[in-house]
Amino acid sequence: MSAPTQTRLHPARSGRPDIRLPWWALALPALAFVTLLLLILNPSDAHAATTDPAITQLFERILQLISR
Repeated sequence: MSAPTQTRLHPARSGRPDIRLPWWALALPALAFVTLLLLILNPSDAHAATTDPAITQLFERILQLISR
């Protein structure tokens, strides 16, 4: 059984594709860019973690159990 084909009601335009983006497709990358730019310009707001990572604590516990 063959599927019915759809015919175009409007003639083809001047070769340009009709692409329309939603508003957030441009707004979200722009917002991400501005946020990262502000973090780069003001690095005093970015703080390094002061606690030991969990993997380091895990290895220390394993070493303590082995050394007993």
